[in-house]
Amino acid sequence: MKQQLTQTARDLRKRQTVAEGKLWYAIRNRQIDGFKFKRQVPRGPYVVDFLCLEAGLVVEVDGGQHAEAQSKRDDIRSSFLENEGLRVLRFWNNEVIGNVDGVLVSIRQALQESPAPSPGAARHPLPEGRGVKSASGQ
Repeated sequence: MKQQLTQTARDLRKRQTVAEGKLWYAIRNRQIDGFKFKRQVPRGPYVVDFLCLEAGLVVEVDGGQHAEAQSKRDDIRSSFLENEGLRVLRFWNNEVIGNVDGVLVSIRQALQESPAPSPGAARHPLPEGRGVKSASGQ
């Protein structure tokens, strides 16, 4: 399954939508506050449009097919990603094409918010006495 998702991701990179291309051009090469984004990244059983791993942020660009028939599946997908410790932002194709600057403002705001928790942090907390050291260094 992993090989299949990797191939799907490669295929999606080759045939990105106009909106995905426009957004990718604006966020690639650490153009937003130095954050690195990757495109069409396998994550669990899904391929996400854009992923900034260091900020725990997924950006999805949805076409008209997501309006009704895909909406329930998108909710399940978002829940899975959020359970993995990722935040999910969704934008419509026409929103990216018509107002990429506004979309970039929203992405920048999400990046500036506190980082997402580590995947599984709520399910597997550190044992007592481990983690952040106190001011005394103990």
